[in-house]
Amino acid sequence: MARDMEKIALFIDGANLYATTKSLGFDIDYKRLLREFQSRGYLVRAFYYTAIVEDQEYSSIRPLIDWLDYNGYTVVTKATKEFVDQTGRRKVKGNMDIELAVNAMEMAPHIDQMILFSGDGDFRSLVEAMQRKGVRVTVISTIATQPPMVADELRRQADQFIDIAELQGKVGRDPAERPGGRDLREGREMRHTPQFLQRSAVSARAVSQPGDDFGEE
Repeated sequence: MARDMEKIALFIDGANLYATTKSLGFDIDYKRLLREFQSRGYLVRAFYYTAIVEDQEYSSIRPLIDWLDYNGYTVVTKATKEFVDQTGRRKVKGNMDIELAVNAMEMAPHIDQMILFSGDGDFRSLVEAMQRKGVRVTVISTIATQPPMVADELRRQADQFIDIAELQGKVGRDPAERPGGRDLREGREMRHTPQFLQRSAVSARAVSQPGDDFGEE
């Protein structure tokens, strides 16, 4: 029966999704998220993209990556790169757009719908290319923040836009389920978050991600 269902694939811009849900005041339960979209069709693949700072003694994203890798997600990572800008300031670059776009184009012949978790306007051309290949594209982000986390051109190009605020009850984690001390631990992790992960929420790919408590017990 699954063969008759619409074939879908998830493409999750990790940092962008984290920034979006944090701006709305909730956390993603990745186990619930996977179940939600498995119920909507035949889930071919669920990609999760994130950059990693390799020279850190401890990275809060690594436990999440390991959990996702063992629980139904295809995790795509690469090391960040350091550079000095024109003002002489040290910056770190960790853009995963190319990796996501390449995987999407490779998957195009095998899926009916692409579900993109990102509000990054740079993906508008990718969405258009996928549509030319006969793939319907759903973009999931939010317009509930000020400014909106989704670029207007990306929202207009998509076949469907879903505000993730509407999915909170289905894919969000209940704050009451957080173990004690989580808030303190998050605060400590954010103080050690690389500068490139602390950019404004407008670019959305600039926030660190949680290292634990990703799914229900």
